[in-house]
Amino acid sequence: MRKYILVSFLMPILWVRGQQKHVKKQSPDRPNIIFFLVDDMGWEDCSVPFWDSITAQNKKFQTPNMVHFAATAEKFTNAYANSICTPSRVSLMSGMDAGRHKVTNWTMFKNKAVDAKDSQMQAPEWNVNGLSPVPGDPRSVYVTPLPQILKDNGYYTIQCGKAHFGAYQTPGANPLNLGFMKNIGGSAAGNPASYLAEDDFGYDPAHFNVRADIPNMQQYWHTPSFLTEDLTIEAQKAMDTARSLHKPFFLYMAQYAVHLPYNPDKRFVQKYLDKGFTIPEAAYCALIEGMDKSFGDLLTYLMKNDLEKNTIVIFMSDNGGFSHAPRQGKENSQNYPLRNGKGSLYEGGIREPMMVRWPGVTREGSSCDQYVIIQDFFPTILEMAGIRKPAVVQHIDGQSMVPYLSKPSFRDNSRTLTWNFPNGWSGGHLSQDCSWTCAVRQGDWKLIYFEKYGRLELYNLKEDIKEVHDLSMENRQKTKELARLLTKKLKQQHAQMTVLKSTGQWVPYPDQVKL
Repeated sequence: MRKYILVSFLMPILWVRGQQKHVKKQSPDRPNIIFFLVDDMGWEDCSVPFWDSITAQNKKFQTPNMVHFAATAEKFTNAYANSICTPSRVSLMSGMDAGRHKVTNWTMFKNKAVDAKDSQMQAPEWNVNGLSPVPGDPRSVYVTPLPQILKDNGYYTIQCGKAHFGAYQTPGANPLNLGFMKNIGGSAAGNPASYLAEDDFGYDPAHFNVRADIPNMQQYWHTPSFLTEDLTIEAQKAMDTARSLHKPFFLYMAQYAVHLPYNPDKRFVQKYLDKGFTIPEAAYCALIEGMDKSFGDLLTYLMKNDLEKNTIVIFMSDNGGFSHAPRQGKENSQNYPLRNGKGSLYEGGIREPMMVRWPGVTREGSSCDQYVIIQDFFPTILEMAGIRKPAVVQHIDGQSMVPYLSKPSFRDNSRTLTWNFPNGWSGGHLSQDCSWTCAVRQGDWKLIYFEKYGRLELYNLKEDIKEVHDLSMENRQKTKELARLLTKKLKQQHAQMTVLKSTGQWVPYPDQVKL
């Protein structure tokens, strides 16, 4: 009887200890992760040079916090995204190439394409509804989202700022459906109607506007504050919540800045007006500086709360800088030395500023010239978090960047990156180099296929970052080689091609173009 009582007494203790051991095994001390994503920021729109020399653009902008961060982090000089925002964000959250997920243009309303009209070309039936965690959603790509995996593995997941993962009134429009536990300001909107809190961020009860839907930010209405600053304050509160719960956090800090509209931020704009910039350009510069302050405030938060040593910080932009009016200067000159800008598959539309600080792994002030792309962060972040072989429903195209983080000199010239944009960019600047294109990069070589004109262009980016010397006719062998490679990748991914209105059929594949 005594033996039975002793066993009965000990069993709950042993069970609790067993559970504690189990919990400890399942929830190791994992790093916090901050992914700071800027909207429409050009490669050189900061004080940090991502080229081999300081440019006029670097001197134009003031980003002291980025400069400070660069001294503590690893800088990537050949980092890429897609040329448009939603495709990049879906690639980040899914790990997929745009050709595979088929969200190849920005999203807005359910079942409605946003492609500009063209007399000869038509976009295919792409996934206009964006990303979805629900199988069978029409015109959506079904995926297991990155934040859902992190949440399932013990992370407190925070979405702050721009979401733009799915069209209005679809599951993907709400970040809480994608594994985020906290949503601050994220919806189907691709940009705010206004950055000014005094204007209620553009909200008007008499007129519906998707862009005025900035959830959970009404407390700032009728105040003299600015959206960039307000989101930063709320992000810090969310990190406080994670700390109170004793959970590692994943903060997806996706500022709406520096996307249009260029509302002047009164804290910074005057100095740029005094330099003689136009009002829109001065406002753009102020948006950049306000974004930099936000970034610096988060870094200060980590320092003050003794979180620096256990927090990975990633900085990136989602596509190239906007390079048309109301920006100051000649069209497509704003991203020099890169050619063109947002919407284009020239370097100005897809090459991004990117830095990573992973305490104990990355080297302070280091630089890596390996070409990487935004979908690489899907497997990279999971590896950073110690999550191995998660169950996902989609095919992962991205590759872990951890080898380049631990050894920045490592290089893989055999890797292939592809872009697919069988769409008409409706940014108000439809042209031959901002629509109906696909491209491939391998090593230093890059091939762009302009589908409307049946033209291939070949560039050696190591020797010609400005993409002014088309070598397609001079080096026909390399042109044909990359055309075959691009065609192979497109077919493997079941990627869509632009439709010719005259025939109703897809345009020829790159390897079918005659030189």
